Amino acid sequence: MRDDSFHEFVLDQLSALPEVRTRAMFGGHGLYQADRFFGILMDGRLYLKTDEQSRPGYVERGMGPFIYEKARRTLTINYFEVPPDVLESREELVAWARRAIQTRVANPQKSVRNAKQKGPHPSG
Repeated sequence: MRDDSFHEFVLDQLSALPEVRTRAMFGGHGLYQADRFFGILMDGRLYLKTDEQSRPGYVERGMGPFIYEKARRTLTINYFEVPPDVLESREELVAWARRAIQTRVANPQKSVRNAKQKGPHPSG
């Protein structure tokens, strides 16, 4: 599926959620409900925000995290790829998205990076 059509497909699948929108970012799109960033659309894949409670549902289905390169380092964040069967079911995808949004609300200040920062600490 082309990225444009995948983007439209995901937005259609999530149309039951109020105020869902996307914003272009790092070669893909960020997925928001109002001002809450809860998902990533990248290369024909959808990743949703996870926490300790929701992550096992992704891992048990063999889905992996969103991984990217920055400054010659590989970083992993707590956004996991949505299983294809969930993506195809509007009701189930909306439920998984709501869980991701709730995760975002419950942990607004928590860093999403699993990688450790190197170099001097920025505080002074």
